[in-house]
Amino acid sequence: MSVFLDRDILVCNFHRCVNQEEKYLYIIELGSALPAASKDLYHPKNIVPGCQSQVWITVDTDKKGLAILDGDSDSVLVKGLLAIVFCCYQRMTPKNIIYFNVQSWLLDLDLMQQLTPSRSNGLGAMICAIHKKSKSLIHR
Repeated sequence: MSVFLDRDILVCNFHRCVNQEEKYLYIIELGSALPAASKDLYHPKNIVPGCQSQVWITVDTDKKGLAILDGDSDSVLVKGLLAIVFCCYQRMTPKNIIYFNVQSWLLDLDLMQQLTPSRSNGLGAMICAIHKKSKSLIHR
């Protein structure tokens, strides 16, 4: 994913939303701004287990050792959640991803209260998949 939004700007934008409907619309808008995924993304090994929707994620590194995240979903809302998580992890190394306190950052967004339990579980599954893929990059 190319540089999306600064984490602090994303938090600021979420706090500007006056109600749950505006937050959902903003999440969907973020998802629509994700770049088109590569055809290789849709390989079964990239499916994230534990999500109600179909979700595919890959993690690789660039020449500087920074994580390159790619992902897609068949749900516009979940695609927006992917964009949020990708924004959170952009410009990080795989090691930084593993040690970053994403739960605290998501609390700053006041996002978890807006999601149904199944969406929260799916978001957790996406984060776990990114951590697992990041760990495998460190140990290769």
